[in-house]
Amino acid sequence: MADTDTTAIERVQLGVRMERHMVSVLKALAEFEGVSLGQLIENIVLHSFEPIPGDEGESCASPHGKKALAAIADFKRIYGMDYDVHALRSERKSRSNAGATP
Repeated sequence: MADTDTTAIERVQLGVRMERHMVSVLKALAEFEGVSLGQLIENIVLHSFEPIPGDEGESCASPHGKKALAAIADFKRIYGMDYDVHALRSERKSRSNAGATP
């Protein structure tokens, strides 16, 4: 683990495309948490890099507490994000199979 006191953090502007409902939920969650959207995404990514000991590759640490998880469920309902990680996996498989020859 890097010592954050001595590690220089350099942030860069990043242009990415994301599903619009997910972006709405992320913006609402960032406001709920009192952080910027960039800070929220950094926190989520850093936690996703931390495996659960004994369950490596299957689970990762969540940065969200019970109140935030309840808010996320509400935000998903409000902004119409009616899918989860499994839907994105299916989409990736569909796209990769579309280019395959039978």
